[in-house]
Amino acid sequence: MSNSTLEVGRELSEHLNPGMEDALEARYGHLLPGMAQAVVDFAYGQQYAREGLPLRDRYLATIAALTALGGQTAPQLKVNIAGGRKAGLTQKEIAEVIWQMSLYGGFPAAINGLNAALEVFAEEENTSTSTAD
Repeated sequence: MSNSTLEVGRELSEHLNPGMEDALEARYGHLLPGMAQAVVDFAYGQQYAREGLPLRDRYLATIAALTALGGQTAPQLKVNIAGGRKAGLTQKEIAEVIWQMSLYGGFPAAINGLNAALEVFAEEENTSTSTAD
């Protein structure tokens, strides 16, 4: 684990998914010491921060893959839909990439993906209306 990729990963993950490293550490750290840091370093510091593909496009690919893998990925799909929104994806783009996966993962996987997206979009709406009060 490189200090520089871990630092880059922490900055990016905190921007896109605030508190994720701490949540992973709290849940899994007693079983797998260092697992949270490894996820942040590899996923965010070495993958999402790479040059060559814009961050929003990496999120489109991630959302598509998680959708095609099926309903068992719903928690990760929600996290990545929320991150994709912060990276600039529109609700329409997310819905379209999820629906495109009906060709590859099947209708149930796409419908499960759309349901996950609706949950994230509703959370966004609730957050924006509660902060506007």
